[in-house]
Amino acid sequence: MTRYEAKRLPRQTGPAGWNAILPPQDPLPVLEQDLTADITIVGGGFAGLTAARRLHQLDPSLKIALLEAGRFADGSAGRNSGFMIDLPHDLASDNYAGDGLEADRAAIALNRKAIAFATEVAADCDLPQEMFDPCGKYNAAATRAGDAHNRAFAEHLTKLGEPYTLYDQKQMQEITGSPHYVSGLFAPGTVMIQPAAYVRALSGQLAGQVNVFENSPVVSFEKQGAGWVVNTAKARVRTGRIVLANNGHLESFGFYQRQLMHICLYASITASLTEAQIKTLGGQPRWSVTPADPMGTSVRRISGSYGDRILIRTGSSFHPTIETSRMRLRNAGWVHDRKFRERFPHLSVVRMEHRWAGMLCLSRNGSAAFGELEDGVFSACCQNGLGIARGTLQGMGIAELALQGGSEIADHFLAQPDLPRLPPEPFASLGANSYLIWKEWRSGKE
Repeated sequence: MTRYEAKRLPRQTGPAGWNAILPPQDPLPVLEQDLTADITIVGGGFAGLTAARRLHQLDPSLKIALLEAGRFADGSAGRNSGFMIDLPHDLASDNYAGDGLEADRAAIALNRKAIAFATEVAADCDLPQEMFDPCGKYNAAATRAGDAHNRAFAEHLTKLGEPYTLYDQKQMQEITGSPHYVSGLFAPGTVMIQPAAYVRALSGQLAGQVNVFENSPVVSFEKQGAGWVVNTAKARVRTGRIVLANNGHLESFGFYQRQLMHICLYASITASLTEAQIKTLGGQPRWSVTPADPMGTSVRRISGSYGDRILIRTGSSFHPTIETSRMRLRNAGWVHDRKFRERFPHLSVVRMEHRWAGMLCLSRNGSAAFGELEDGVFSACCQNGLGIARGTLQGMGIAELALQGGSEIADHFLAQPDLPRLPPEPFASLGANSYLIWKEWRSGKE
């Protein structure tokens, strides 16, 4: 009998700050009684939720079960920094440019399909602009090297025929309130999301259309007759097909062994700024910055029903165990405090209210872990650090592959080269963490 058992289950470090600043969420049911489904989705992040919605769109008669290991919006999806980016965003490059003009044009077109899908979700769920804002973002440079990266990326965007605007130091300070940045490149196509609010809204809407369960981690699944049985701690689902949308924990079930890189990123968000602090800060009430160097520091200012706050995200580490430690989160927090002071020296008394870690899944060549793994078992995993856009795309594509046998989105991921293997341990961890430390050091003030 074919059987797959989870070697580990998701474990989170620190509270999901985006979720913590929202009002208490209504609970969704735990799977406590056996049921039957046509398709069972494992994982309730962007890929899993999108797959459930797309499957229901394609065939409303389908019996769909969606199983999330923890609470919706408390996992990696709710720990995302909220950038849904349409343009090339290659984290391994110096300036985000991809593998060439034609490849980048194809990626942009697909990313915009994901944005269109998410825009429909936001409209259907009545998400306010403060939670789903098509406002664009800035690549901000703090050094001459960063400014050169921006100008090189601007040349690339010109060749692609994509719009952008360059800003000088004075203009960047008027936007952000920070004297830190020497220049910026504004790209208008990014949508800024409150990720926990989006996940909560979509999971809640789906609960009225399909079977949605939280706090129901899948511990194993096995072949039984022409279908499969998915086992949780309290009950099981007899199902025809399975969609694994559990990102790095795909490896926990034995797939893509030694091919997935598990990278942790760290973030902190301030307490809500006081009126006096808002006046001292100046700048616009909402803006979003990615660093000119991909290994630098991302910053967001948000405002609305959850207060006026600033988010800092920087720092990364490699973890084959798919979890980090509280000590690493504490150490990252010290770095966040220093980065905050560098950017906002006039806000020295502002404190961080929440700090958290979130896991990414990458491959060495940027390929996704996507497709049919064996008869009736599909994977939509490994988003390579672009969780919202790529997760949404993979969710759409895997639904279309499972029901229709393919689509433009599915074919895009299926055409990617195989994922290369990682070196054996401890060389993989030593090499990856040394590389990350070097890249972060090289990014400097960025």
